[in-house]
Amino acid sequence: MLTRLRLSNFKRFTDLELRLAPLTVLTGFNGAGKSTVLQSLLLIRQAGCDPSTNVVPLNGPLGLTLGEARDILNTESDQPLIRLGVEEQDLSCSFVFAVPEERSLHLKVSSRPEDIPGLLKGTGAAFTYLSADRLGPRDQLDVSADESDLIGVGVRGEYTAQALALHETDEVRPALRHTSSADHGVVTLRTQVESWAGDIIRPIRIDAQWPAGITASLIRFREPGLYGEPIRPTNTGFGISYALPVIVAGLLAPVGGLLAVENPEAHLHPAGQSRLGRFLARVAGSGVQVLVETHSDHVVNGIRLAVAEDRWIDARDVAIEFFGEGGPVSLDMKEDGSLSDWPRGFFDQLDEDLGSLSRARRRR
Repeated sequence: MLTRLRLSNFKRFTDLELRLAPLTVLTGFNGAGKSTVLQSLLLIRQAGCDPSTNVVPLNGPLGLTLGEARDILNTESDQPLIRLGVEEQDLSCSFVFAVPEERSLHLKVSSRPEDIPGLLKGTGAAFTYLSADRLGPRDQLDVSADESDLIGVGVRGEYTAQALALHETDEVRPALRHTSSADHGVVTLRTQVESWAGDIIRPIRIDAQWPAGITASLIRFREPGLYGEPIRPTNTGFGISYALPVIVAGLLAPVGGLLAVENPEAHLHPAGQSRLGRFLARVAGSGVQVLVETHSDHVVNGIRLAVAEDRWIDARDVAIEFFGEGGPVSLDMKEDGSLSDWPRGFFDQLDEDLGSLSRARRRR
């Protein structure tokens, strides 16, 4: 498990050190550096997985869209060097990247460690990053040319149908089985995805196919029951298409794997957001390291319920980093789901608005 992250001269941070937990939640103001944390891990993964490479592209791989090298060098840096490092138990590694003097869309690897944490080398479902820019409803989805065991859902969820079609009869680990179905022997990936989706989104049946003869995959939905007609994704709304890759990735993730998700709450009803937070906590409690970037108090409250009510994860295994105006603040969670602090700007807008409405009524 990754335990610490260090950044130097990367984007808005001259120096940053963060504790990473089995479940780490990144939340806070827009443009305060939450995505920067995930991007640093993706750059380390790129540089570490191929020891022979001397450059790291900033756009394309793993969904990165960082622009030019000069765009990501901290403006206060006195030298054109970016340092990114992580710790995993007794292993500490650090990369130094040189920013070229000329315009470039890459960083040069100036210094590298002998090894990086195995967690960042994971293949297939063992390392999954799901971007906020996930695909909306599509009649057809992409297929990957990787070996079947190495196919996950993709950075944008583009391989979700193919992964489901290939692994639909695989058994889901007991620690991740939905309570409503596990007792009845319904433990395959497809049925477990349906059970969790029914809880998080709405009751639905899923038919994922990778038809012979075409380089595309298909997914269709049905209402529960024996005779439901197939429903195209474009006729089900955005919530299913955005949440489904998160559910599939979580159920496919092996013990010791890593799942990083940006804005899991996108297009979901508040109740669904809360239940998805509980699901992600369940995944983390099963032995997968989970990183979540979110703007949803419902997702955070779902995680709190997973600690206090479900007891799917220990409070000590949850780290919440609030990125405010003065930089990130670490909030500790307690066993009853309460937090050690509630800084200004941390999901307090409801109280602010209700207070303003109350004052407005008194003035009438």
